[in-house]
Amino acid sequence: MHRIVNIAAYAFATLTDLPELRADLLRLCRSKDLRGTILLSEEGINIFVAGLRDDIDALMARVRGVAGLEDIEVKESFSDEQPFNRMLVKIKREIIAFGVPGIAPQNHTSRRLPASELKRWLDEGKPVTLLDTRNDFEVRVGTFEQSVTVGINDFRSFPKAIAKLPPDMRHRPVVTFCTGGIRCEKAAPFLEREGFTDVYQLDGGILKYFEQCGSAHFTGDCFVFDKRVALDATLTPSRFKQCYNCQAVLTDADQTSAHYVEGASCPHCVRIEK
Repeated sequence: MHRIVNIAAYAFATLTDLPELRADLLRLCRSKDLRGTILLSEEGINIFVAGLRDDIDALMARVRGVAGLEDIEVKESFSDEQPFNRMLVKIKREIIAFGVPGIAPQNHTSRRLPASELKRWLDEGKPVTLLDTRNDFEVRVGTFEQSVTVGINDFRSFPKAIAKLPPDMRHRPVVTFCTGGIRCEKAAPFLEREGFTDVYQLDGGILKYFEQCGSAHFTGDCFVFDKRVALDATLTPSRFKQCYNCQAVLTDADQTSAHYVEGASCPHCVRIEK
């Protein structure tokens, strides 16, 4: 039976007194031996934390006691080991770096499409464009069948990449998706501002889709930013590993290569050095 509860949660809300909130959350997390990262900003909160059930519940009770965060939703998965090395609580300009003035999810978001509704659309063959807002290395681990990718290495590059999309996409139904939904909170409104006329965001992202719909219409696994590397459609850590030298995601074949030395190098490092 898995002991560790892994949570991902975010909420866009106008927050104040950030230094005091940071100190309080850090003190609570350390007292409970929770590990992970909490990002705080005037625009909201972003949480990736793991620990024992009662301790996670204590953290979320404190978070929900903050004005504006009462209804924050949490996505859970489970593991046998703690996937984080330490506990960090940081104050940032944005809880997800985008760098585009005027995009404020606490004031406006695009229409949310429930996972079950997206599956129904795909089952029925409804003409819709699935737009993957994630980085290229995440896409290589897995994505929806026939999705459109934008070829980026970081989310700040998303706005410029949109200009390269086919013009006729602006007048077709577009569903944006990412790991847990937070990037789409900014990506989808940005598309609307750029003239896309029928935009949705997958509510809860890939992880919520896995929870409710399994692997239907999805190929591969979902990359996550911790030591588990990727989760399969049952939200169980999958076979992938990550090179801690060059950060490449490693397949089974990569892990059997003579160039793979855990914690030191991999075939991708060798190619980069050449």
